[in-house]
Amino acid sequence: MRVLITEFMDEAAVASLAARYATHYDKDLVDRRDELIAAIDAADALIVRNRTQVDAELLAAAPKLSVVGRLGVGLDNIDVDACRARGIEVIPATGANALAVAEYVIGSAMLLLRGAYQSTPAVAEGKWPRGPLSNGREIAGKTLGVVGFGGIGRLAAQLARGLSMRVIGYDPRLPASSPLWADESAVPRTLAEVLAEADVITLHVPLTPTTRNLIDAARLSTMKRDAILINTARGGVVDEAALAAALKSGALGGAALDVFDREPLPAGSPLAGCPNLLLTPHIAGVSREANARVSTMIADRVAAHLSGH
Repeated sequence: MRVLITEFMDEAAVASLAARYATHYDKDLVDRRDELIAAIDAADALIVRNRTQVDAELLAAAPKLSVVGRLGVGLDNIDVDACRARGIEVIPATGANALAVAEYVIGSAMLLLRGAYQSTPAVAEGKWPRGPLSNGREIAGKTLGVVGFGGIGRLAAQLARGLSMRVIGYDPRLPASSPLWADESAVPRTLAEVLAEADVITLHVPLTPTTRNLIDAARLSTMKRDAILINTARGGVVDEAALAAALKSGALGGAALDVFDREPLPAGSPLAGCPNLLLTPHIAGVSREANARVSTMIADRVAAHLSGH
């Protein structure tokens, strides 16, 4: 049995696979498509993150492939239907990186609400911008709006409640009558109500035709002028040009984006130069601890599949 790993994975998890199977690990193979297509010919298992495109071309080059392990939860880089048609099992690391994402959400919210943590260069130069930075906001008492009340959204809500935030949420798959809302001390709302009421809005929905540009200019205009928007889901859920316009005009308090419609974010993006904006390179779910959890889970489940358990 042969295992091919095309993006970075925790070394201990790689070693656990290599002890049982012929394992080829090259964290940069994703960037060498021709070599990847050649290498996958002999692979029984493939392990990827979000950049490897497991599409028709790659699957056609993998006659022995029986399982794809995803070091994360989003599956938009994997042709799941084509895998299903071939009988190839697709295994995401559901839940293993949820805490890292939830902490990113809360940390970004606190930073943007307070608005004081980018003053280091000025203070080091002898400036003293105490007046302009004395109007920051506390997170306690604010309302967190969770769009997509799945595992990550619920964990973000739990952390928020620990900081004395009120939690409201919207999820089209979760009826208002579901006991889960009460279990999580959250109040179900429509999407329009979440956008209008929340001080901090965090997005946790997959990218589908329905959710593409879910947060567009019209919906941004219904949010509080000092609201914070955080997107750790998928880039296409937010209209980046509309968000940039809202930030530059002062119609929105701030935003944190970890995901983008095109990744890497192209130079010349309308997001460049926006005030009160945090940009990170799709790493909300990637911490030292989360990487170990995700890698161990996928290594164990891929090994179980290959061994027939």
